[in-house]
Amino acid sequence: MADARRKTTIEERKEIVEYCLKHNRDYKGTAAIYDVSYSQVYSWMKKYDVNGKDGLSDKRGRHKTNDEVDELELLRRENLRLKRQLEEKDMVVELLKKVKEFEGM
Repeated sequence: MADARRKTTIEERKEIVEYCLKHNRDYKGTAAIYDVSYSQVYSWMKKYDVNGKDGLSDKRGRHKTNDEVDELELLRRENLRLKRQLEEKDMVVELLKKVKEFEGM
């Protein structure tokens, strides 16, 4: 089995899952042949069972675009953006107060 992680493409994952299915879900043997970990093969098989081949794509680090989210998520994003904007304005006001106070000395 692999000691270090290696990156796999979606096509490789599909091939690995298909091989594992053809060989009675032999996770250990599949992992050894494809130089990946047992737990990775097991994880891909579970994802494949739930979502099919679409479940094998890696979605980590990817944010949904505004077209892909529902109205509630859009409102949450807008709320967060406005809160940040308000914080910035509050900081500017505080800074101006300090400058005015410093000039008065």
